[in-house]
Formats: sequence, C-alpha cells, structure tokens
Amino acid sequence: MGKVYLVGAGPGDPELLTLKAVRVLEEADVVLYDRLVCEEILSYTKPGCRLVYVGKEDGKHTLPQEEINRLLVYYAGIYDNVVRLKGGDPFVFGRGGEEALYLMEHGIACEIVPGISSAYSVPAYAGIPVTFRGLASSFAIVTGHEAVGKRKSVDWRAFKDVDTLVVLMGVRNRQRIATELIKFGRNPNEPVAFIERGTTPEQRVVVSTLREVSTDPPEVNPPAVMVVGKVVGLHERLREFLENLKQTGEGVYHA
Repeated sequence: MGKVYLVGAGPGDPELLTLKAVRVLEEADVVLYDRLVCEEILSYTKPGCRLVYVGKEDGKHTLPQEEINRLLVYYAGIYDNVVRLKGGDPFVFGRGGEEALYLMEHGIACEIVPGISSAYSVPAYAGIPVTFRGLASSFAIVTGHEAVGKRKSVDWRAFKDVDTLVVLMGVRNRQRIATELIKFGRNPNEPVAFIERGTTPEQRVVVSTLREVSTDPPEVNPPAVMVVGKVVGLHERLREFLENLKQTGEGVYHA
C-alpha cells in the first residue's frame, strides 16, 4: 500500500512552492491536482508520472469530493507515492482535513506538506500587510463561499472588531458580504481590496469601500482575495516603492 501526500502548491507563483513540495513532486508516481495549479509546478514531476485533473470551480466540479477521496485510496493501492496537489495550503479551505480523515479511516499512510496560503501572501504581493503596528493587530480568514446545506453559516457579526478581514472565494457573494459586514457594525467607508490572480503576472488590484461594494460592486473576476480593513490604505502608499523594486530587480511585485 502506498502513501498519500497532501501538498500545498502555494498561491500561484511557482517560486513560492516549498522545497519539500518540490521533492515530493519529483518522487510522485501519480498527482491529483486542482484547477489553480500551473503547468510550471506540474513540470517538477518525473517522466511517466500520471497527472489526474480533479479541479473545482464555483458551480463546476470535475469530480465531487467523495469521488476524489475514493481515487486517493484507489491510487494508493497501485502506486507507492501519491500526491494530492492543492492551491494554497491543504488545511486552509482546501478540504485537506476531510481527505486526511478519509485516508486514515481506510488505513492509508498520509503526510501533510503545508503550502503558502493566499490569505496572507496575495495581500502581501499587493502591498497590503494583514497586520501593521498601530493600525492592525488582528486578522481573520473566512470563506465567502458556503456549501449548500451547510450545517452552520458564517456569522458575519463575529468579524465586526477584527482589524483585517480576509475573505477567500468571496467574489460571487461580495455584495452580500459587504452588506452583512455593514449591518453588523463595520464602517461603510472602510476600504476594501480585491486582488485577482494574486502573485502571478496577471495580478490586478481593485480598491473600493464597503459601501460601494454593497450598493454597486466593482467588476472583479475570480480567483480573487478580498481584504477589508485600514491596511488596504497602505496599498497606494507602497505601490511606487514596490514597483521601483521590481524595475531594479531587487524585489517582486505584481500590480
């Protein structure tokens, strides 16, 4: 019986892949990968490695999660090294916990290889620190996409006093999210940033306010990370500095 590695591929930039993730990919016999995993990351696999696409996007699932779980067990019965490759981190809204429990219940050895989460790396690439001395001493990460029939919905009142709120998978529901946050006490004039295709050359930053998003939401295309909080104001202040670093080759920035 083989071993399954639940591997985080990071937020998009192939250079943000961890050294351990690269090693595991190089040793993989089969890789089950998600939609946001780029070809350059898959190129780390050895010749003959079987690549199986199991990607999901809002409303369009190539395979249901239950079938992916079964495939992991199936391939572990055939190959020594099975990799489940996910964007970001497997345990940050990646359903890695569900897969790990399923493998455990079926007697399959499993190892977690954490990845860099888009929750903090994508804002960083946009010049938005999720914490900042004197401005933001707390941040929270929440899903903006709730499964149908979910037992517990997001309680948006719980995020009234969080300095920086990062919403993943929230583009489709951005107007409702902004309305809920205002309803439960967040300042309507609070700045909001949407960062499309973060950490990639196609990155695009859209800045607005909660009030604007709740009444006339800006055009945003997924995948995008939504950031709410005063730290969004640092984006414009840091833009010129970060762009100069990019031009001189001394840093990385995608606006």
